[in-house]
Amino acid sequence: MLRAACAMAAMMGLFPAVAAEPPADETLLVIEPSKAYPRNSEGDLIELRDGRLYFVYTRFTGGGADHAAAEIVARTSSDGGRQWSEDRVVVANEGAQNVMSASILRLRDGALLLFYLRKNDACDCTAYVRRSTDEFETLGEPVRVSVADGYHVVNNDRVVQLSTGRLVVPAAWHPCQDGDRKVWGSRALPRVFVSDDEGRTWRMDADSATERPMPQVVLQEPGVVELTDKRLWMWFRTDKGVQYSSFSKDGGLRWSEPEPSRLASPLSPATIERIPWTGDLLCVWNDHSGRHVYPKGKRSPLCVAISRDDGQTWTPSRVIEGDPEGWYCYTSITFLKDRAILSYCAGDKKVGGLNRLKMLALSRAWLYRDE
Repeated sequence: MLRAACAMAAMMGLFPAVAAEPPADETLLVIEPSKAYPRNSEGDLIELRDGRLYFVYTRFTGGGADHAAAEIVARTSSDGGRQWSEDRVVVANEGAQNVMSASILRLRDGALLLFYLRKNDACDCTAYVRRSTDEFETLGEPVRVSVADGYHVVNNDRVVQLSTGRLVVPAAWHPCQDGDRKVWGSRALPRVFVSDDEGRTWRMDADSATERPMPQVVLQEPGVVELTDKRLWMWFRTDKGVQYSSFSKDGGLRWSEPEPSRLASPLSPATIERIPWTGDLLCVWNDHSGRHVYPKGKRSPLCVAISRDDGQTWTPSRVIEGDPEGWYCYTSITFLKDRAILSYCAGDKKVGGLNRLKMLALSRAWLYRDE
């Protein structure tokens, strides 16, 4: 798809030709929108004990908007992602609007946690978690994660367990404008929720306990990764043309003031995770640094880069999706054997930017081809 789009654009004289790269391995799944399910988005993937792949995502039933009715469904694959089961509803619509944005985490004791958002209105979006001890055959009762009231956004595939065992959930709190429950505020404040008992109880970070002025930059949709020196790095999508960074030295309780990072991007989330084979960091984001041709303001191209020094520097990014009319975002990363499996929104003008969901496998050899 990438090579065809670039060749067509070059022939039309709209974009310069991009050097062809080897195939980015294998497309495992594409879930198209339909009349019954107009949007499929925000997934996460894990391998079960029996070797099956278990994929959860948000299946919208009431339209394509973020507040439309939706449920969280799952499908499984027994052959590494080439064939998939039918959907099974795992979290029905518990919210006045919807449930969405799932994250899966396997604890050290083997239990599985499923995190998701329950959305009621423009001032009430709450993160919950359910526990499974039987490989998602059943789920326990929901436990509230975002223990403060308000509208809290937690993206898919965002929850991490630290080397200490602590669970960390990065959130963006969007205060309602003038307290009106019909008016959502786009400018968010970072909040972090932590658990030291494997998700049974939760508390908010110390910085969020005090009132802070709204930042001059729009901070949204944070992610967190633990660095090799045990600090936490939290990054945000912003309206300033780059991802912003904040750091914590105490396991997520106190954070530095957000500052610009080296990751140029539109107002679109990045996903960063540590590669188990090497200990490097892998970043998937819309690279608008100028290395690749990009349409201003759009979430294209979708690129990958590797950092060997905890995000201080990055290898030259490589394009995995480059359609200038595409819309690529909300990526999950799962490392399985010698593959990195990504799921992400892969929409376009025809179907809508967030309405098509895609899963792509990148081999270790492809990721490190030029290293």
